[in-house]
Amino acid sequence: MRVIAGTARGVRLVAPKGLDVRPTLDRVRESLFNILAPRIEGARFLDLFAGTGAIGIEALSRGASSCVFVESDRRALDAIARNLQAAKVADRAQVCRGILPGDWAVVPKKPDGYDIVFADPPYAFHDHNMLFRGLMRYLKSGEEGIFVFEHAARTEIAFPEGFIACYRRAAYGEAALSFCHLTHHVVSDRL
Repeated sequence: MRVIAGTARGVRLVAPKGLDVRPTLDRVRESLFNILAPRIEGARFLDLFAGTGAIGIEALSRGASSCVFVESDRRALDAIARNLQAAKVADRAQVCRGILPGDWAVVPKKPDGYDIVFADPPYAFHDHNMLFRGLMRYLKSGEEGIFVFEHAARTEIAFPEGFIACYRRAAYGEAALSFCHLTHHVVSDRL
């Protein structure tokens, strides 16, 4: 697994041995960043269920101003730290240990929210509503902020009506990406 483009292009990323990590495939990552390309430069990025950190590192490599990585497994956190050093983007990264959707307190808040939030929970994860409601505190409102959710292509995700508006879904074999905005009228109701 390598960084696909940007300042860290070609840098090999490590994944801990024996860890049940399902890294986002290169072709899915490439498609994701082709879709997000106009919004990456200068973006504040939040990578939830970060695994090896490949998505957030790719965002930093392509010009995101910062990325916060949230992961629960200590071995994955060590891999993220090593990968950030190898890609030479550690100065724009913050790594947090937390189990979502319960540990939102570990996620630093940004005054204007994050520009892009990416979440790739295990495909067996089913507590979607708790996750979606928790992330409301972090995502910029309306079309300014984007939430991208990676999930099994065979799974239809029920996003909370009136909170998250999905505008695009793309499937790549077993994986799918859902692209969403936080709807405008939720801003005053943030938790």
